Amino acid sequence: MRPHRIALHLALGMAAILFAAPVAWMVVMSIQPEADIFRPVPQWWPRHPTMENYSALLQRAEEAPVLRWLGNSALVAAAGVTSYLTIASMAAYAFARLRFPGRNLLFGIVLATLVVPGQVTIIPLFLILQKLHWFNTYYALIVPGLSGVFGVFLLRQFFLTLPRELEEAAVIDGCSHASIYRRIILPLGRPAMATLAIFSFLGSWNDFMLPLIAVNDNDMRTLPVGLMIFLGRYSMQYGLVMAAAVVATIPVLVMFLLFQRHIVRGVALSGLKG
Repeated sequence: MRPHRIALHLALGMAAILFAAPVAWMVVMSIQPEADIFRPVPQWWPRHPTMENYSALLQRAEEAPVLRWLGNSALVAAAGVTSYLTIASMAAYAFARLRFPGRNLLFGIVLATLVVPGQVTIIPLFLILQKLHWFNTYYALIVPGLSGVFGVFLLRQFFLTLPRELEEAAVIDGCSHASIYRRIILPLGRPAMATLAIFSFLGSWNDFMLPLIAVNDNDMRTLPVGLMIFLGRYSMQYGLVMAAAVVATIPVLVMFLLFQRHIVRGVALSGLKG
């Protein structure tokens, strides 16, 4: 192996260790007794590993129902991903494959909303939820994230790369636009759909601002908001806090490890020319 490649692999290895170290330390702290955490010399391998922090976390279910928060986050993420893919793919198909007056202008207006900061929409969103009486309901957690401009843009760019000959042959066979969308576009668009599903899941799972303003019932909170409140109550019990953080991190890590190829592919797809 050439010297420059050895140096590159060493640099990448050091970067990987640098990024993985906080996660590893979080796991180590979660299985250590509280007394071992405050030792002057950190112990990367716990002398007395224990699961007491996790059992204590479950025992505080009344004031900190972590499993309920976990279920809320899973429900919101699953519903959000399903609706996001459905609506974004239909809009992307219309912008990429259908021809109608003002298509490019309308797409430009939709795309321009990407530059609008999310903080600008907080007050209007709050007022809408108030008028609809959706506070402390799953509607408030799911409906605002039903679709997004990024998903429309990503899928449109991918759909533009598909050959039009397939659609023309389908039209000759008597297929409607709905049939073409369902039987041709969606099966061929699975790589982009999988990528968007991962991005949507991560965004929904880690969302903090919407659940913060949409619910104030403890049982309706999602993990990010619930853990923030939990951290405020038990900030000095680091083992307990780290156990809660591990519970919140595991689904995201599993998702990344299983679909990391799609994540890398999604970065490439987002730069496709249309």
